[in-house]
Amino acid sequence: MTPQQSAAQQLVGDVTPKLAELTDDVLFGDVWERPGLSKRDRSLVTVTALVALYRTDQIGFHLRTALKNGLTGEELVEAVTHLAFYAGRPNAMTAAILLKDVLAETDTDTPSQD
Repeated sequence: MTPQQSAAQQLVGDVTPKLAELTDDVLFGDVWERPGLSKRDRSLVTVTALVALYRTDQIGFHLRTALKNGLTGEELVEAVTHLAFYAGRPNAMTAAILLKDVLAETDTDTPSQD
């Protein structure tokens, strides 16, 4: 039986196996496992950085990871709304569209807005 490949191995392992290995071993195997921040907090930091830097290819994966790591849909909505004033409205609008899709696919309720 062949072991299941990581997301990094599936995406780039055939082209850049070392990058996939470093992603698995260093980023997710070491950095994400350090005790200084919870995985929930790491997810919040990561999502906000990706939104601010307009890294749209990675946002969806990390929004899903954030939900798995304990952030709620409401907290992610608030983070994206807050980021509009610091990272720019276009970045936040794109993130909001991606978040809407992630919440729909994960069957997470979209919070009501006040």
